Amino acid sequence: MQFSLPLYAADWLPFVAAALTTLFGLAALLAPRVVLMALHLDTAPAHPEAVAEIRGTLAGFWLGTGIVALLFYDQPFLQMTLGAAWLFTGFGRLMSILFDAGATVANWALLALNAVLAALCLAPVLGFVPFG
Repeated sequence: MQFSLPLYAADWLPFVAAALTTLFGLAALLAPRVVLMALHLDTAPAHPEAVAEIRGTLAGFWLGTGIVALLFYDQPFLQMTLGAAWLFTGFGRLMSILFDAGATVANWALLALNAVLAALCLAPVLGFVPFG
């Protein structure tokens, strides 16, 4: 299998979303406490194993989906999968904003980021960005 970079905007959009997802995963794997701080979270001193959730759950998911989507960026089902993952991440954040008193600037900014990443993946698949 030969790796090649995208040629068209319809391929670049999900490729960029996959690259950002992979970078988020690398950050969560290599610097989990920095990611926790960026997300305004902290671990309890009595539970240092909580960092494993960042390395395992966040980093593992972001790296796994990001790398596979980078390698197969031109596959519509992978674009839909990554787009749906970011869309539902945003939906969960919106639910928190509405029901958990989470209407902070950081949450709104992250919701916008989630929506942009979802749109980058879903726009080509749904026909909003022409191929070629």
